[in-house]
Amino acid sequence: MAAVLGVIALGGSLAGCSGSDKPAKAVPPGNTGTTPSASPAPTTHPFTGGKSGLKNPVLAVKIENTRPAMPQSGVSAADIVYVEQVEGGETRLMAVFSSKLPARVGPVRSARISDLHILPQFGKPAFAFSGVQSKMKKYIRKSPVYDISQDNGGSSYVRWGPKPIPYNLYADPKDLLKQAPKATGPRDIGFTFGPAPEGGRPMKSFTARWPATRMGFTWSAKEKRWLASFNGTPDVAREGGRLGGRTIVIQYAKTGRSQFRDVLGAYTPLIKTTGTGRALVLRDGKAYDAKWSRPSEEGGTTYTTADGKPMTFAPGQVWVALVNDGKPYMP
Repeated sequence: MAAVLGVIALGGSLAGCSGSDKPAKAVPPGNTGTTPSASPAPTTHPFTGGKSGLKNPVLAVKIENTRPAMPQSGVSAADIVYVEQVEGGETRLMAVFSSKLPARVGPVRSARISDLHILPQFGKPAFAFSGVQSKMKKYIRKSPVYDISQDNGGSSYVRWGPKPIPYNLYADPKDLLKQAPKATGPRDIGFTFGPAPEGGRPMKSFTARWPATRMGFTWSAKEKRWLASFNGTPDVAREGGRLGGRTIVIQYAKTGRSQFRDVLGAYTPLIKTTGTGRALVLRDGKAYDAKWSRPSEEGGTTYTTADGKPMTFAPGQVWVALVNDGKPYMP
Protein backbone atom coordinates (compact mmCIF):
# COMPACT_ATOMS: atom_id res chain seq x y z
CA MET A 1 0.00 0.00 0.00
CA ALA A 2 2.87 2.37 0.76
CA ALA A 3 4.12 1.98 -2.80
CA VAL A 4 0.70 2.85 -4.25
CA LEU A 5 0.35 5.89 -2.04
CA GLY A 6 3.83 6.98 -3.03
CA VAL A 7 2.92 6.82 -6.69
CA ILE A 8 -0.30 8.77 -6.15
CA ALA A 9 1.48 11.42 -4.16
CA LEU A 10 4.21 11.73 -6.74
CA GLY A 11 1.71 12.17 -9.54
CA GLY A 12 -0.13 14.83 -7.58
CA SER A 13 2.98 16.75 -6.67
CA LEU A 14 4.14 16.85 -10.26
CA ALA A 15 0.79 18.00 -11.54
CA GLY A 16 0.94 20.91 -9.18
CA CYS A 17 4.51 21.93 -9.92
CA SER A 18 4.82 21.76 -13.68
CA GLY A 19 4.19 25.45 -14.17
CA SER A 20 4.87 26.65 -10.65
CA ASP A 21 7.83 28.12 -8.81
CA LYS A 22 6.90 26.16 -5.68
CA PRO A 23 9.03 23.01 -5.31
CA ALA A 24 7.27 19.70 -5.05
CA LYS A 25 8.01 17.38 -2.18
CA ALA A 26 9.98 14.36 -3.31
CA VAL A 27 8.14 11.18 -2.47
CA PRO A 28 10.24 8.20 -1.36
CA PRO A 29 9.61 5.24 -3.65
CA GLY A 30 7.47 2.69 -1.91
CA ASN A 31 8.47 -0.79 -0.86
CA THR A 32 5.66 -3.13 0.05
CA GLY A 33 8.00 -5.44 1.93
CA THR A 34 6.60 -8.42 0.06
CA THR A 35 8.32 -10.67 -2.41
CA PRO A 36 6.69 -10.95 -5.86
CA SER A 37 5.30 -14.40 -6.61
CA ALA A 38 7.64 -16.67 -8.51
CA SER A 39 7.27 -16.58 -12.28
CA PRO A 40 8.56 -19.00 -14.92
CA ALA A 41 12.20 -18.52 -15.89
CA PRO A 42 12.40 -16.43 -19.07
CA THR A 43 13.57 -18.10 -22.27
CA THR A 44 14.91 -14.79 -23.59
CA HIS A 45 16.36 -11.93 -21.62
CA PRO A 46 13.55 -9.44 -20.82
CA PHE A 47 15.90 -6.47 -21.25
CA THR A 48 17.42 -7.38 -24.62
CA GLY A 49 15.45 -10.24 -26.17
CA GLY A 50 18.69 -12.25 -26.28
CA LYS A 51 19.64 -15.66 -24.91
CA SER A 52 22.53 -14.79 -22.57
CA GLY A 53 22.56 -13.90 -18.88
CA LEU A 54 19.01 -15.04 -18.17
CA LYS A 55 19.72 -15.49 -14.44
CA ASN A 56 22.34 -12.80 -13.94
CA PRO A 57 21.71 -10.14 -11.26
CA VAL A 58 20.70 -6.62 -12.23
CA LEU A 59 23.15 -3.76 -11.73
CA ALA A 60 22.32 -0.09 -12.37
CA VAL A 61 25.12 2.49 -12.54
CA LYS A 62 24.89 6.29 -12.72
CA ILE A 63 27.30 7.69 -15.32
CA GLU A 64 28.30 11.24 -16.16
CA ASN A 65 27.07 12.45 -19.56
CA THR A 66 28.83 15.75 -20.18
CA ARG A 67 31.74 16.55 -22.48
CA PRO A 68 34.47 16.51 -19.76
CA ALA A 69 33.57 12.89 -18.92
CA MET A 70 33.80 11.52 -22.43
CA PRO A 71 34.55 8.95 -23.68
CA GLN A 72 32.63 6.85 -21.16
CA SER A 73 33.48 3.28 -20.21
CA GLY A 74 31.12 0.32 -20.14
CA VAL A 75 28.03 1.95 -21.64
CA SER A 76 28.22 -0.12 -24.82
CA ALA A 77 27.81 -3.32 -22.73
CA ALA A 78 24.61 -2.17 -20.98
CA ASP A 79 21.27 -3.81 -21.68
CA ILE A 80 19.36 -0.55 -21.17
CA VAL A 81 20.60 3.04 -21.09
CA TYR A 82 18.35 5.69 -19.54
CA VAL A 83 19.06 9.35 -20.32
CA GLU A 84 17.75 11.60 -17.54
CA GLN A 85 17.72 15.37 -17.11
CA VAL A 86 19.61 16.77 -14.14
CA GLU A 87 20.34 20.27 -12.85
CA GLY A 88 21.29 22.98 -15.29
CA GLY A 89 19.47 21.27 -18.15
CA GLU A 90 22.24 18.69 -18.58
CA THR A 91 21.77 14.92 -18.64
CA ARG A 92 23.14 11.88 -16.86
CA LEU A 93 22.97 8.21 -17.81
CA MET A 94 21.73 5.28 -15.80
CA ALA A 95 23.11 2.13 -17.41
CA VAL A 96 21.42 -1.16 -16.50
CA PHE A 97 23.49 -4.36 -16.81
CA SER A 98 22.49 -8.00 -16.55
CA SER A 99 23.13 -10.09 -19.67
CA LYS A 100 26.83 -9.14 -19.64
CA LEU A 101 29.27 -7.00 -17.70
CA PRO A 102 32.08 -4.72 -18.91
CA ALA A 103 35.49 -4.73 -17.27
CA ARG A 104 35.11 -1.11 -16.16
CA VAL A 105 32.27 1.41 -15.98
CA GLY A 106 32.28 5.17 -15.50
CA PRO A 107 32.82 7.95 -14.80
CA VAL A 108 30.45 7.09 -11.93
CA ARG A 109 28.46 10.03 -10.60
CA SER A 110 25.83 10.77 -7.97
CA ALA A 111 22.23 9.57 -7.88
CA ARG A 112 19.06 11.63 -8.27
CA ILE A 113 15.53 11.24 -6.93
CA SER A 114 14.18 10.24 -10.36
CA ASP A 115 16.43 7.14 -10.29
CA LEU A 116 14.59 5.86 -7.25
CA HIS A 117 11.27 6.04 -9.08
CA ILE A 118 12.62 4.16 -12.13
CA LEU A 119 14.40 1.33 -10.31
CA PRO A 120 11.56 -0.43 -8.40
CA GLN A 121 10.40 -2.12 -11.61
CA PHE A 122 13.63 -4.16 -11.51
CA GLY A 123 12.80 -5.72 -8.13
CA LYS A 124 15.74 -5.04 -5.80
CA PRO A 125 18.73 -4.38 -8.05
CA ALA A 126 22.24 -3.36 -7.09
CA PHE A 127 22.64 0.40 -7.50
CA ALA A 128 26.08 1.97 -7.97
CA PHE A 129 26.67 5.72 -7.71
CA SER A 130 29.22 8.09 -6.24
CA GLY A 131 26.94 9.47 -3.52
CA VAL A 132 23.98 11.74 -2.86
CA GLN A 133 23.36 14.94 -0.97
CA SER A 134 22.63 14.42 2.72
CA LYS A 135 18.90 15.25 2.42
CA MET A 136 18.43 12.39 -0.02
CA LYS A 137 20.13 9.65 1.99
CA LYS A 138 16.92 8.65 3.78
CA TYR A 139 15.24 8.07 0.40
CA ILE A 140 18.07 5.77 -0.64
CA ARG A 141 17.68 3.81 2.60
CA LYS A 142 13.93 3.37 2.03
CA SER A 143 14.24 2.37 -1.62
CA PRO A 144 14.18 -1.23 -2.87
CA VAL A 145 17.83 -1.19 -3.99
CA TYR A 146 21.11 -2.55 -2.69
CA ASP A 147 23.19 0.57 -2.07
CA ILE A 148 26.67 -0.14 -3.43
CA SER A 149 27.68 3.49 -3.74
CA GLN A 150 31.24 4.68 -3.34
CA ASP A 151 30.57 4.91 0.40
CA ASN A 152 29.81 1.17 0.57
CA GLY A 153 31.66 -0.29 -2.41
CA GLY A 154 35.18 -0.13 -1.04
CA SER A 155 37.90 -1.15 -3.48
CA SER A 156 35.34 -1.66 -6.27
CA TYR A 157 35.87 2.04 -7.02
CA VAL A 158 39.12 3.58 -8.24
CA ARG A 159 40.34 6.94 -9.45
CA TRP A 160 41.69 6.25 -12.92
CA GLY A 161 42.95 8.14 -15.95
CA PRO A 162 44.11 11.70 -16.58
CA LYS A 163 40.84 13.53 -15.96
CA PRO A 164 40.31 15.53 -12.74
CA ILE A 165 37.77 14.79 -10.01
CA PRO A 166 34.80 14.21 -10.42
CA TYR A 167 35.39 12.80 -13.91
CA ASN A 168 37.80 10.01 -12.97
CA LEU A 169 35.81 7.68 -10.71
CA TYR A 170 35.38 4.20 -12.20
CA ALA A 171 34.12 0.88 -10.89
CA ASP A 172 34.53 -2.83 -11.55
CA PRO A 173 31.01 -4.23 -12.11
CA LYS A 174 31.95 -7.77 -11.00
CA ASP A 175 33.34 -6.43 -7.74
CA LEU A 176 30.28 -4.24 -7.28
CA LEU A 177 27.95 -7.23 -7.51
CA LYS A 178 30.00 -9.07 -4.88
CA GLN A 179 28.78 -6.35 -2.49
CA ALA A 180 25.15 -7.20 -3.34
CA PRO A 181 24.94 -11.02 -3.54
CA LYS A 182 21.14 -10.99 -3.23
CA ALA A 183 20.48 -8.51 -6.04
CA THR A 184 17.47 -9.68 -8.04
CA GLY A 185 17.74 -11.19 -11.48
CA PRO A 186 16.04 -9.94 -14.64
CA ARG A 187 12.26 -9.87 -14.82
CA ASP A 188 9.60 -8.54 -17.15
CA ILE A 189 9.74 -4.75 -17.27
CA GLY A 190 7.27 -4.37 -20.12
CA PHE A 191 9.54 -4.65 -23.15
CA THR A 192 8.38 -6.77 -26.11
CA PHE A 193 10.93 -7.96 -28.66
CA GLY A 194 10.18 -9.27 -32.12
CA PRO A 195 9.76 -8.39 -35.79
CA ALA A 196 8.99 -4.76 -36.54
CA PRO A 197 5.28 -3.88 -36.48
CA GLU A 198 3.49 -2.69 -39.57
CA GLY A 199 3.63 0.97 -40.43
CA GLY A 200 6.22 3.38 -39.20
CA ARG A 201 7.86 6.03 -41.32
CA PRO A 202 11.41 6.06 -42.66
CA MET A 203 13.75 8.13 -40.51
CA LYS A 204 17.47 8.64 -40.90
CA SER A 205 18.09 10.56 -37.70
CA PHE A 206 16.40 12.08 -34.67
CA THR A 207 17.60 14.57 -32.07
CA ALA A 208 16.43 14.42 -28.44
CA ARG A 209 16.66 17.79 -26.70
CA TRP A 210 17.02 18.99 -23.13
CA PRO A 211 17.46 22.62 -21.99
CA ALA A 212 21.27 22.62 -22.20
CA THR A 213 22.15 19.62 -24.32
CA ARG A 214 21.02 17.33 -27.10
CA MET A 215 21.66 13.77 -28.22
CA GLY A 216 21.26 12.61 -31.80
CA PHE A 217 20.60 9.10 -33.09
CA THR A 218 21.42 8.26 -36.72
CA TRP A 219 20.46 4.97 -38.36
CA SER A 220 23.33 2.87 -39.66
CA ALA A 221 22.15 0.20 -42.10
CA LYS A 222 25.65 -1.29 -42.00
CA GLU A 223 25.68 -1.77 -38.22
CA LYS A 224 21.89 -2.25 -37.98
CA ARG A 225 21.64 0.13 -35.06
CA TRP A 226 21.30 3.80 -34.19
CA LEU A 227 24.59 5.63 -33.65
CA ALA A 228 24.61 8.26 -30.91
CA SER A 229 26.00 11.77 -31.04
CA PHE A 230 26.39 14.34 -28.28
CA ASN A 231 25.82 18.00 -29.14
CA GLY A 232 26.56 17.24 -32.77
CA THR A 233 29.73 15.19 -32.18
CA PRO A 234 29.96 11.39 -32.50
CA ASP A 235 29.49 9.78 -29.08
CA VAL A 236 32.41 7.36 -28.93
CA ALA A 237 32.89 4.56 -26.40
CA ARG A 238 36.22 4.34 -24.60
CA GLU A 239 36.39 0.70 -25.73
CA GLY A 240 36.07 1.86 -29.33
CA GLY A 241 33.23 2.39 -31.78
CA ARG A 242 30.13 4.53 -31.42
CA LEU A 243 27.62 4.34 -28.63
CA GLY A 244 24.05 3.62 -29.65
CA GLY A 245 21.37 0.95 -29.61
CA ARG A 246 19.18 -1.27 -31.77
CA THR A 247 16.10 0.45 -30.36
CA ILE A 248 15.80 4.07 -29.20
CA VAL A 249 12.77 5.11 -27.16
CA ILE A 250 12.07 8.82 -26.91
CA GLN A 251 9.75 8.85 -23.91
CA TYR A 252 7.92 12.10 -23.27
CA ALA A 253 7.40 12.48 -19.52
CA LYS A 254 6.45 15.47 -17.40
CA THR A 255 9.53 17.05 -15.84
CA GLY A 256 8.81 18.92 -12.62
CA ARG A 257 10.70 20.41 -9.70
CA SER A 258 11.78 18.33 -6.70
CA GLN A 259 12.62 19.64 -3.25
CA PHE A 260 16.34 19.12 -3.86
CA ARG A 261 18.86 21.67 -5.14
CA ASP A 262 22.49 21.45 -6.18
CA VAL A 263 25.33 23.50 -4.71
CA LEU A 264 24.54 26.37 -7.09
CA GLY A 265 20.90 26.46 -6.01
CA ALA A 266 19.45 24.88 -9.14
CA TYR A 267 16.47 22.62 -8.57
CA THR A 268 16.83 18.91 -9.25
CA PRO A 269 14.30 17.76 -11.87
CA LEU A 270 11.72 15.16 -10.89
CA ILE A 271 10.69 13.05 -13.89
CA LYS A 272 7.26 11.42 -13.73
CA THR A 273 7.73 7.92 -15.10
CA THR A 274 4.41 6.48 -13.95
CA GLY A 275 1.07 7.04 -15.66
CA THR A 276 0.73 7.25 -19.42
CA GLY A 277 2.19 9.35 -22.19
CA ARG A 278 3.43 9.45 -25.74
CA ALA A 279 6.64 8.03 -27.13
CA LEU A 280 8.56 7.79 -30.37
CA VAL A 281 10.24 4.44 -30.96
CA LEU A 282 13.12 4.18 -33.42
CA ARG A 283 14.07 0.80 -34.86
CA ASP A 284 15.29 -0.56 -38.19
CA GLY A 285 15.54 2.88 -39.77
CA LYS A 286 11.92 3.75 -39.01
CA ALA A 287 10.03 5.82 -36.44
CA TYR A 288 6.84 4.64 -34.74
CA ASP A 289 4.43 6.80 -32.78
CA ALA A 290 3.63 4.94 -29.58
CA LYS A 291 2.02 5.22 -26.17
CA TRP A 292 3.75 4.32 -22.91
CA SER A 293 1.99 3.11 -19.78
CA ARG A 294 3.28 2.36 -16.29
CA PRO A 295 0.48 2.10 -13.71
CA SER A 296 2.74 1.62 -10.69
CA GLU A 297 6.39 1.90 -9.74
CA GLU A 298 6.67 -1.84 -9.07
CA GLY A 299 5.48 -2.56 -12.61
CA GLY A 300 7.26 -2.11 -15.91
CA THR A 301 6.58 0.29 -18.76
CA THR A 302 4.67 -1.07 -21.75
CA TYR A 303 4.72 0.51 -25.18
CA THR A 304 1.92 0.16 -27.71
CA THR A 305 1.42 1.30 -31.29
CA ALA A 306 -1.32 3.66 -32.42
CA ASP A 307 -3.66 0.71 -32.97
CA GLY A 308 -3.06 -0.63 -29.44
CA LYS A 309 -0.76 -3.52 -30.35
CA PRO A 310 2.55 -4.12 -28.54
CA MET A 311 5.36 -1.96 -29.88
CA THR A 312 8.06 -4.54 -30.53
CA PHE A 313 11.73 -3.69 -30.02
CA ALA A 314 14.65 -5.00 -32.05
CA PRO A 315 16.69 -7.51 -30.00
CA GLY A 316 19.72 -5.79 -28.49
CA GLN A 317 20.54 -2.71 -26.48
CA VAL A 318 17.68 -0.29 -25.74
CA TRP A 319 18.08 3.41 -25.01
CA VAL A 320 15.28 5.27 -23.22
CA ALA A 321 15.68 9.04 -23.53
CA LEU A 322 13.39 10.75 -21.02
CA VAL A 323 12.50 14.18 -22.39
CA ASN A 324 9.96 16.69 -21.15
CA ASP A 325 6.48 16.37 -22.62
CA GLY A 326 6.54 19.75 -24.30
CA LYS A 327 9.43 22.10 -24.88
CA PRO A 328 12.70 21.48 -23.02
CA TYR A 329 12.00 22.64 -19.48
CA MET A 330 14.30 23.86 -16.72
CA PRO A 331 12.49 23.39 -13.36
